Amino acid sequence: MGMRVGRSSGRSCGIEKQIRKDERQAARENRQADRQARREERRAPKMRSGGSTPAWQRKEGKNPSGGLNAKGVASYRAANPGSKLKTAVTTKPSKLKAGSKAANRRKSFCARMEGHKRKNTSAKTARDPQSRINKSLRKWNC
Repeated sequence: MGMRVGRSSGRSCGIEKQIRKDERQAARENRQADRQARREERRAPKMRSGGSTPAWQRKEGKNPSGGLNAKGVASYRAANPGSKLKTAVTTKPSKLKAGSKAANRRKSFCARMEGHKRKNTSAKTARDPQSRINKSLRKWNC
């Protein structure tokens, strides 16, 4: 019989297999660590002020009379790239031209939020004039 070419004899073959196995395991662990780091990076909001949560979730991003202020909208857009969030349409309905973009946006928001108020809030919250949902509905002139 002829000799096999390219194969080492004896124990060195087993050692080489173990080395390759260890290298594959190390590469797998590195890939998993990279994936985990990317996942955490996506989840973590990027704050300029060093806060742990974005401004739109904290008091400083909320308007006391309801909804978000400009800082809150800006921080939401930074945390959610591609977002088209805008501040409230605060113009009185009588001053808006019927069928205009602002009028349609206001009408849509009011209909949507009234539904949320009916389905997702308790009776106590629905009656509370200081609740965030009632403040935002007032701000939008709903």
